[in-house]
Amino acid sequence: MVDWAQMRDCRFEVDRVPELLEQVERDDDPDAWKELGRRLVLEHDLVSPASFAALPRLVRLAPRRAQARALAGEILERAAGHHGCDHLVAGCADAIAQFREVLNRHLRSRPTDYLVSFRALLSAAEEYHWAAVLGDFKDDFYPLDCPHCGVEITIAIGDYGRYSAIRDWDLGDVRRRGLRPAVAERLTGTGKWMHETAVRDGQVALADGISHLFGHAECPSCAGVFNVADEYTSANRPVLRQAGSDGSSAATYGMSHSRIAAAT
Repeated sequence: MVDWAQMRDCRFEVDRVPELLEQVERDDDPDAWKELGRRLVLEHDLVSPASFAALPRLVRLAPRRAQARALAGEILERAAGHHGCDHLVAGCADAIAQFREVLNRHLRSRPTDYLVSFRALLSAAEEYHWAAVLGDFKDDFYPLDCPHCGVEITIAIGDYGRYSAIRDWDLGDVRRRGLRPAVAERLTGTGKWMHETAVRDGQVALADGISHLFGHAECPSCAGVFNVADEYTSANRPVLRQAGSDGSSAATYGMSHSRIAAAT
């Protein structure tokens, strides 16, 4: 049972979220969903105790409500933040496991909200970084520094091309070098799981984009070659602080092999 009197939302109120949850459970009201979203996820990275308290009920709605899948995914995407609610996240373990199963079944049906649900699955599998940045590869850019010479590089993966380049304010992307996509059979870990899921579900463009994202790029400045996903992740991945059994705080990140297996 949730003690809603202790669960403030993003507006520091405690009574409105349970009322809105009852409303969307009853009649799927669009205005109620909109307000619920504003109260559970504020701006970019802000969530509240009510966000995680609401998660099990959103998961129960997820098999039949696109809004519930999207909102639960947004909340989980921010689970890596320093929100002070680690105990509430831990208490949602069963709901999160159920959410992974719901999303996996949903993705197999090739739904219209595929990318949103795919990103939600990444969040539920603790791949918070890719859940936050993965796009549809129509107009995607991944800025990073070359690990060899330190120059700023733009990685482009979209309809206009797949390349590394130096971004010039006046000239745009110059000194382009084509990306070297990963061979599917050589992918491992998260990249392998993401690619195999997209291929399984007939998402050709997504699978192709993932193969480039987890492939290699050449620095236009020093000609050094590096793995795109490794360098971008190293520079941008979030850290989740979790309390240990002894009360200490430990930093964790990424999806364990058991979570990968559970998500496939």
